Amino acid sequence: MITGDDLQIRWWNLEAKLVERFGKKPDLETILFLIGIQEFGEIKPKFSKEQKQELMHVAVCSLLAPSGYYAYEGKDKDGWPHFKQLKQMPVMDPIEQEHFLKDHVLLYFDQNGI
Repeated sequence: MITGDDLQIRWWNLEAKLVERFGKKPDLETILFLIGIQEFGEIKPKFSKEQKQELMHVAVCSLLAPSGYYAYEGKDKDGWPHFKQLKQMPVMDPIEQEHFLKDHVLLYFDQNGI
């Protein structure tokens, strides 16, 4: 894990790029939603509330797969990615969880050239 100050600076840089691209600053949930859409590979005019939650779940699984928490299993007949959980998440307080996710989001954007 990277120091909190470095993480925060890298996060602000990512937010600035996303503001430039989308015109407003997204929160972590919005970023997870965008990653979910990217991983799903299809943009629909409207997603149901359940589909939005699924997209965020796809995002979290995709983010944590490189660290060995999930493994991609394939897509179902509707094109939804499915993952198998390989190991339990470490116990963390809410701030640690947020930093953990943000670190993985930053890694995702670095690896995908975004």
